[in-house]
Amino acid sequence: MNFIKTTLLSALFVGLLPMTTASAQGEKILREKNPEFFKTDEARRIGDQLIVWQRNTGGWPKNIDMTTPLTDAQRQQIIADKKVTDDSTIDNGATTMQMTYLARLWQQTKDERYREAFNKGVRYLLSGQYDNGGWPQFWPTMRNYQVHITYNDDAMVNTLIILREILKDREPFANLTDTSLDKDIERAFQKGVECILNTQIKVGDTLTVWCQQHDHETLAPAKARAYELPSFSSQESAVIVRFLMNLPNPDERVKTAIHAAMAWFEKTKITGYRLERIGKKGEPGADTRLVPDPNAGPLWARYYDLVDCQPFVCDRDGVPRKHLWEIGPERRNGYAWYNDRPLQLYEKYDKWKKKWCK
Repeated sequence: MNFIKTTLLSALFVGLLPMTTASAQGEKILREKNPEFFKTDEARRIGDQLIVWQRNTGGWPKNIDMTTPLTDAQRQQIIADKKVTDDSTIDNGATTMQMTYLARLWQQTKDERYREAFNKGVRYLLSGQYDNGGWPQFWPTMRNYQVHITYNDDAMVNTLIILREILKDREPFANLTDTSLDKDIERAFQKGVECILNTQIKVGDTLTVWCQQHDHETLAPAKARAYELPSFSSQESAVIVRFLMNLPNPDERVKTAIHAAMAWFEKTKITGYRLERIGKKGEPGADTRLVPDPNAGPLWARYYDLVDCQPFVCDRDGVPRKHLWEIGPERRNGYAWYNDRPLQLYEKYDKWKKKWCK
């Protein structure tokens, strides 16, 4: 049985697992960049533990603290569950985060175990790509919406970025892969860019932006969780556009995609309101609301409907609604319904146009 499922129960009764969910401190450690840290015994201890957590698939599960020291019983259970195939994922930074840590550790130690684990992670990423260039959220075993091409939480873009950095031999990925693997990475990267261009939603003759997830066969916008409906999705689309603007020597199709998305952002921005959060999430009286403010910078809704391009929010009943106050506090306060990511693109877009659109 899956370790995550079993240990959550056992921890309640026998205290076997003091921490199963990811902690902010644990993630901070895995995202450490200081080369001096990776020369320490503690860095190696964590690296060795990441190898224990790596599934036979080559990937890693998500939302688990993999830095806290394991008991012997925990270690044996994780080793026994290496054969699990339904929790390896690129969601929430999983797999790419562990790979990056191991790459930094190898650069400082040259311990081949870390390089081997990293390359196993690369092969896991390559194994999950569809023929159309997209990546699902989980593989090789998937459930329900996990089969969709996933832009949600930047999963596919994060995958493409690490592949790009490996190809460019940038630190901390220099000298980690051989020529044969690099050729496979190059093909996967180009196919991924092609998938992004092919999934950009078109209304009539006009290109717009992207949904959080797209059907892995038809490429149409697709539903995920009950409140994640097919839509124009501003937050994920902003990250996709930033990725496209970082491509060297963009061809006309890439340029057209960027221009169209930026025009959509300009058309759909919300002005005269700011997002206000009251109290802490989960505590009594906590709330999230849009407040009129003529001095506020622009915001974008997470979702816009595919018919009228109007902002909406959604509760776990799957019914789209216009206002935050129309959904319950759990989803109202527990999801990022508004964001300003597209605003961060404007200055970059101006510089990009001057360079590539003379």
